[in-house]
Amino acid sequence: MRLFVLLAGLFLSTTLHAQTAPTPPLQKPVAGRIERLDNVTSQLVEPRLVDVWLPANYDGKRRFAVLYMHDGQMLFDSTTTWNHQAWNVDDVVTRLRQAGQLQDVIVVGVWNAGPRRHPNYFPQKPFEQLTTAQRDTVQQQLRQAGRSPEAFQPNSDAYLRYLVTELKPLIDRKYRVYTDRAHTFVAGSSMGGLISMYALCEYPQVFGGAACLSTHWPGTFTLRNNPMPEAFISYLRTHLPDPRTHRLYFDCGDQTLDALYPAIQRQVDAVVQQRGYTPRTWLTRYVPGANHSEQAWNRRLADPLRFLLSK
Repeated sequence: MRLFVLLAGLFLSTTLHAQTAPTPPLQKPVAGRIERLDNVTSQLVEPRLVDVWLPANYDGKRRFAVLYMHDGQMLFDSTTTWNHQAWNVDDVVTRLRQAGQLQDVIVVGVWNAGPRRHPNYFPQKPFEQLTTAQRDTVQQQLRQAGRSPEAFQPNSDAYLRYLVTELKPLIDRKYRVYTDRAHTFVAGSSMGGLISMYALCEYPQVFGGAACLSTHWPGTFTLRNNPMPEAFISYLRTHLPDPRTHRLYFDCGDQTLDALYPAIQRQVDAVVQQRGYTPRTWLTRYVPGANHSEQAWNRRLADPLRFLLSK
């Protein structure tokens, strides 16, 4: 129980506490520039900010690929985050571009909705395939972790429709970008890794690849009597997209919350391989000693970027 509380507390602190600030400051990248879209209305999900990072070589003339990333408020500027950590995506992309290892890309940082983050990012169809008793178990585990005081119901299908039918058309109109699957990618960590996997499976005609770092396969915060890992694995058996046209990246560490992931990730890897993915279209990294933090994700971000966006 003590480990359960510690892990849940860590997850809360790194994903929720900082993301409910009343007046979010504008993130300032080291390289390139950020344009904030604060008037993105939605008929599907809660309102949220979107920060679009444009690299220094973006001139509105040549087309760029697009990388959609979840938890957008933690991506670019550690001075604006509660824990003074960030992915520093702009630094990593710029370095790889200067080394000639990456195609031109803009990054769309989609902020989460604070208390609604967990329902937004929790893959809905696997949850809805559970029995009533299993759903009650998930609800109880989330309540113990302080994540869902009310009845838990994911709305990730609506969140993905927001990305695909509301936000993407706006990005496609406003910026000089490729709009096809081959140049459209999605990425995130923890619950953001889960929803990135779900996005690739639900919209294979939209996204050509997904990077899922420290994917939160438990869904809740314990492995004991938890039906979600098997539900996610069962979903992947029938929903993984065509390996000839899609790329999939996973990774995880083994410290703090990441300690829950390696055994499940190995089962996921077996399913991915069975579905016909090869080293050309699928990469999984295990990083001993790595914890569940923006600093850890920054240190290995270059790997999924090169894997998805290499020239």
